[in-house]
Amino acid sequence: MKKHFVTFFSPGTMVAEQTKKPIDSWDTGKAVEIAKGVKERHGALPYGFQFTTRERNNDELDSRMVERSGMYYLGGNILTLQEIKDRNDHKDRILISNMECNGWDKIVVNDNSWSWTQPLEKTDVVLSI
Repeated sequence: MKKHFVTFFSPGTMVAEQTKKPIDSWDTGKAVEIAKGVKERHGALPYGFQFTTRERNNDELDSRMVERSGMYYLGGNILTLQEIKDRNDHKDRILISNMECNGWDKIVVNDNSWSWTQPLEKTDVVLSI
């Protein structure tokens, strides 16, 4: 048995709020439409989503994740470490330090509801919505 899911991520107080919903396939268009109906605490709206596929055999009680997509961001601005440094804003010092310590060359900043900043991984996609 195999089933696909889409998990929506929204800004939270300390960590992202998550809402998982079943989906027929890894269809980004359908996921974008579903995202329009997701609302978390304090009015937070999704900044992105990720697909997963879970599977189990007939002799297994629980399913296991067999595949996970990169993150699909619902819009946002991509900034490089150099662009952030070039802004020369003292408010960026912690962000710059985090990027340098973790080896992140790019971030994505999404303002769909509350501002949310994440490292941009190679498998991530920023959708134009």
